[in-house]
Amino acid sequence: MNISKLMDMQAVLDQHIERKHGLEAEDLVERKILALLVELGELANETRCFKFWSLRGPSERETILGEYVDGIHFLLSLANEQSFKLTVPEMFTLEQRNLTEQFILLYREISLFQQQVTFESFQTVFTEYIRLGHMLGFSAIDVEQAYITKNEVNHERQQQGY
Repeated sequence: MNISKLMDMQAVLDQHIERKHGLEAEDLVERKILALLVELGELANETRCFKFWSLRGPSERETILGEYVDGIHFLLSLANEQSFKLTVPEMFTLEQRNLTEQFILLYREISLFQQQVTFESFQTVFTEYIRLGHMLGFSAIDVEQAYITKNEVNHERQQQGY
């Protein structure tokens, strides 16, 4: 995954949105963190990993990938806002967590980042989010291609008054 390319694409989108909505001087970290938490919840909802009461399976892979990439947008946006230089974690062994545990871990790590906005806390969030993507079966190529497609959609939405 070419993280620098994606961060540059996100910066262009963010600048457009901030100009359009008159937000250039506003600190958007708290709103972006909340947006990330909401997107994480939407992703969990599509996986249905926690819905022990239901027999219905997860949504289609493309739907789940789309929700996953929505979270990537806010992660990149936060990294750019803080001038963090992200590194994509290398392949690693997956720990013995199930999806529900991974989602709960991410909620906790995002909350810790909100309390202490540091590169280290953010890199932990980013690493665990990438780990979630691996757990969901997404390759770096899947994520990059889906991000590029969704970024184009987000630009179109802004042009259409979204």
